[in-house]
Amino acid sequence: MMSICGDDGLTEISSPGKSGSLFYLSHDDKFVIKTLKKSELKVLLKMLPKYHNHVKEHENTLITKFFGLHRITLPGKRKVRFVVMGNMFCTELRIHRRYDLKGSTHGRITDKDKIHENTTLKDLDLSYEFHMDKSLREFLFDQIADDCAFLKSQQIIDYSLLLGLHFRAPEPLDGLVEPPNISPNMQSSPAGQDGEVLFPSKGFVLLAHEPSSVNTDPGPHIRGRALRAFSLGNQEVDILVPGTGRLRVQLGVNMPARANHKLPQDESDSAEVELFEVYDVILYMGIIDILQEYNAKKKAEHAYKSVKFGPTTISVVEPELYANRFTNFLKQKVFPEQP
Repeated sequence: MMSICGDDGLTEISSPGKSGSLFYLSHDDKFVIKTLKKSELKVLLKMLPKYHNHVKEHENTLITKFFGLHRITLPGKRKVRFVVMGNMFCTELRIHRRYDLKGSTHGRITDKDKIHENTTLKDLDLSYEFHMDKSLREFLFDQIADDCAFLKSQQIIDYSLLLGLHFRAPEPLDGLVEPPNISPNMQSSPAGQDGEVLFPSKGFVLLAHEPSSVNTDPGPHIRGRALRAFSLGNQEVDILVPGTGRLRVQLGVNMPARANHKLPQDESDSAEVELFEVYDVILYMGIIDILQEYNAKKKAEHAYKSVKFGPTTISVVEPELYANRFTNFLKQKVFPEQP
């Protein structure tokens, strides 16, 4: 309660979307407050019982966590509706880059003149693909499937994956290399002591431990149990970040990965070999903007834009197609399997 009602004020933050909503961040970075349209309020109230059941049943859900829904009346009888949500980027690590990913292409690029340090980028701005531990990837897409099934059952569209990247080095770790042939279980990584798997210098260390044997701070995300890594014998893992400390790896929180950035062809020495920059990264992610129903207005918008721009490129499509496209985009373009 003191996070949003204490003596310290709220900080207004920019919004990546076109909804016109205002966003505020609590002084301790734990919560985000978002103003709602009346239509969004109705959708949330309608889905709330089933949303509660879904969050209760799926403790690792990636869907936005709602902590409070409120309406106040200002002088002049103007009503302001707002929701209190968990901040997916509440971490002492710096978020170097942010992406809002839907899986569509029409209008999904940011004007380069408008990009600054805190800009939330879009699908066509993404120039990385992320490789993670086999078990972590399986956990991730199992949960995405469950979350998308819930959203589809509620006729929800236009949601996106909010993805934050923390780079563990300011420069590429390995310079220019051919696409890395890392085995899915990362057995080629140098092994440390006490069940550690060491990533390259400037990166981080994965630490295996018995369930509940280590008391690490899960943060305010409330994302359920710790995750298990295939590369460490399917044991629960924490991540040791030099200069920061030991962090709990949860679904969408403190997730270690390798980011591959493909270089443009003119930067390659040979046209026959694709060259990449490889970074160690820590990922933060969640599914946001879940309050848009596929209603009559959206069906009309779909019909118009399908004719003008093509039915596969636009964001507004029926819920089942939206969920399938969203999942396939993440599987194939964002978090592909190890080569």
